[in-house]
Amino acid sequence: MRCPACLSEKTKVVDSRDTNEGRETRRRRECEDCENRFTTFEKCQEANFMVIKRDHSRVPYNREKVERGIWTALKKRKVGDDKVSEIIRALEEEWSRIGKEVPSEAIGAGIMRKLKAIYEVAYIRFASVYRDFQDVDSFERELEDLKD
Repeated sequence: MRCPACLSEKTKVVDSRDTNEGRETRRRRECEDCENRFTTFEKCQEANFMVIKRDHSRVPYNREKVERGIWTALKKRKVGDDKVSEIIRALEEEWSRIGKEVPSEAIGAGIMRKLKAIYEVAYIRFASVYRDFQDVDSFERELEDLKD
């Protein structure tokens, strides 16, 4: 690991701890040349799979797109970054277990399930875009399903 202050490659680990429920390792390092201390994080590689869209095309999974959709649904709600990150992390683990190719329907359903559990209006906001409601009747049917 290179020192961010002097770019020396002579660094040593002075402390190491598991964080994020054991999913990351936080390391305090010290440069042997300039004695600068800095922190690094080690974690497993992000989700890496292809999404099979409704038209059967395949695109790489994009975490930012999922996060943007969730934040749009949660607009003006007091939900922290940590909560959204935890939702996405849990969903990515679930989707990765499906395999190297994940249907977009599984992604949309997972997001709706998580949103429904924390804020029903966010669920309806997301569902209105994801399910592409064409009229008031389809919107009302979704509301009725939510009530049941």
